[in-house]
Amino acid sequence: MSIWTRIMDALGALTSGEGLSAVLDRLSAPPERSVAFTIAVIALGAKMAKADGQVTRDEVAAFREVFHIPPEDEKDAARVFNLARQDVAGFRDYARKIRAMFGEGSETLCDVMEGLFHIAVADGRYHPAENDFLSEVAAAFGLPEARFRSLRSRFVPDAGGDPYDILGVSPDMPIDEIRAAWKRLVRETHPDAMVARGLPEEAVQLAERRMVDINRAWSEIADARG
Repeated sequence: MSIWTRIMDALGALTSGEGLSAVLDRLSAPPERSVAFTIAVIALGAKMAKADGQVTRDEVAAFREVFHIPPEDEKDAARVFNLARQDVAGFRDYARKIRAMFGEGSETLCDVMEGLFHIAVADGRYHPAENDFLSEVAAAFGLPEARFRSLRSRFVPDAGGDPYDILGVSPDMPIDEIRAAWKRLVRETHPDAMVARGLPEEAVQLAERRMVDINRAWSEIADARG
């Protein structure tokens, strides 16, 4: 059974008048985490598309990179996206439900943010409205400011790509603590760890970029420290 079939099953459980956000209250069990993750990124991505006023072909292509959508499932994927755009629930309501669904401090919340950043910069620009949107989502998720800066440094070209921000550390930390932070991020980015968090295969593949960024940041710091 494809993930889109499972998503349609979840939508089929909605009662008359319920919006897409109601689905998130019913997907906390581990077997359905990949469905929950997919809906979370699509729902917030749809809200973000409204933030900068348009949905570009590049943003649609970015959705396809995060989630493989077979031709036979395109109508179902479009329905999820449109339900999110039409839902009267605001993006903060979505963000709070997603935070509750995955749990306080869950690394999956960073995975969701990563998917949103990937979509935000897909058209080659990072709109101020998108930055405000993502900043508020991160705050609603309870993510530390350092984690948000890390994501922005990796995805936004003019954010500087500071290696310390990418690893979520400060320049005044001892090198041993920075090395420990780098190793923790490598462990969290390992495909097995991401599958265990319930991410679909496509999202796990996106982690290849994260691993490259993490290792490059560590190399830059280690070289600078001698």
